[in-house]
Amino acid sequence: MSDACATDLVLLPATELAQRIRARRVSPVEVVDAYLARIDAVNPALNAYVTVLADRARAAAKVAEREVSEGRVRGPLHGVPIAVKDLFDFLEGVPNTFGVTEFAGYVPEETAPHVSRLEQLGAIILGKTNTPEFGHKATTDNRLYGPTSTPFAAGHNAGGSSGGSAAAVAAGMCALAQGSDGGGSVRIPAALCGVVGLKPSFGLLAGVVRPDAFFAFNPFMGNGPLARSVEDCALMLEAMAGFDARDPGSVPLPVKSFREAIFQPARGLRVAYLPTLGGFPVAADVAAVIDTAAHALESAGVVVEQPDFTLPASHTEVTDLWLRCTGSAMIGLIETFRDAGLDLRAVSWETLPPHLREATERATTFTTADTRRDQFLRTAIFDALAAIFDRYDAIITPTTGVAAVPNATDGWTVGPTTIDDEPVDPVLGWCLTHPFNYTGSPAISVPAGMTPAGFPVGLQIAAPRFRDDTVLTLAAAFERIRPWHGELRFPR
Repeated sequence: MSDACATDLVLLPATELAQRIRARRVSPVEVVDAYLARIDAVNPALNAYVTVLADRARAAAKVAEREVSEGRVRGPLHGVPIAVKDLFDFLEGVPNTFGVTEFAGYVPEETAPHVSRLEQLGAIILGKTNTPEFGHKATTDNRLYGPTSTPFAAGHNAGGSSGGSAAAVAAGMCALAQGSDGGGSVRIPAALCGVVGLKPSFGLLAGVVRPDAFFAFNPFMGNGPLARSVEDCALMLEAMAGFDARDPGSVPLPVKSFREAIFQPARGLRVAYLPTLGGFPVAADVAAVIDTAAHALESAGVVVEQPDFTLPASHTEVTDLWLRCTGSAMIGLIETFRDAGLDLRAVSWETLPPHLREATERATTFTTADTRRDQFLRTAIFDALAAIFDRYDAIITPTTGVAAVPNATDGWTVGPTTIDDEPVDPVLGWCLTHPFNYTGSPAISVPAGMTPAGFPVGLQIAAPRFRDDTVLTLAAAFERIRPWHGELRFPR
């Protein structure tokens, strides 16, 4: 296959690629080879993949090709190459590090149910993608593999914690990618890498976690797709959605055809434009792009209004709540690893990122009364956003308050400490994403435009829980007004 043909294949939308495979117009083997060549050419500069499964992917492609020739198609992703995150997204027999040096030799003995579902529906996994230690921050960097860069600028971070997945999609190193989102970890890297990233409604996608089945409840965490177009995002969402009785948060709803939602008219939908989400600082270059994007939706017949809205606490308190919640979750993880034979506190505690250690150590001092007060604040945030959703079909905001984060050289890349001289927490406080992890709402980030310096800006669209079709309808309407895909996000 010529280089030009290979580039053409990796440029194809995932939906079209899947159609061509089913119609036997292109072979899954050709497709996988094209993506593996792209990874060889681009990944050294971006550091998106930490493990490339070339032999495994080629073997799966041969099986997929034989099945198509026999008239057997397993699902909507049959033969489509994807990437999965190196966090809780286990593949049997494949190293899984959590971005932590001490787990470099860990090899799970089983495949995570959500990853298994993707393979059962025909997806071909090309490899595992980079993430910060335990996915704890909004940038992707760690001591084991180093930082992942956005394809828009070497030396600037891809965002996190699904930064490897977002960069791989943006640079044409996979057709689709799986990410996870507990505070913005799908949407933030989507914004910084110029792709689409969706956090679905909590309960729409099942997640089987043990030994703590309720791990993903505080805040609401879950998996989500990353793609180069809204239709591709909807395609992967359809494949990932479904009920699993082993997940106490899973809701047995009939799975909609989310691809149908992107063709629904947006005319008449009412949107609340909250340029700061009630109090977050936003840099002027990002604010200008988002303001133009918000009003562009009016040309699709969307009613865009800017109601008065203030969060029930300062943005620093809202972020600190998230840090306390995730600190508590980290205690559970540490105890699980200790029970499995690795005591991080004994062997490597001082070498973990200081922000991660601080949040975890602080959580050890929490009382029951502290936890209840946190849930009161979470409820106040929930009620404030619910009041907006009572009046509007959706909320639109910037995804992040800045468009670029320089990589560090020590494995500890974090975001800014100030935006326009206003202090923000560098772990997550520069992002406007985590309030929707308190509510369980669906929220998507779509490329809104570019800053004068050439960095992509993400537009966040959120809707009431289980109105994932609404966010897709609005995202697709915006995509038609302001199309962004069709070219790779990295030099060929």
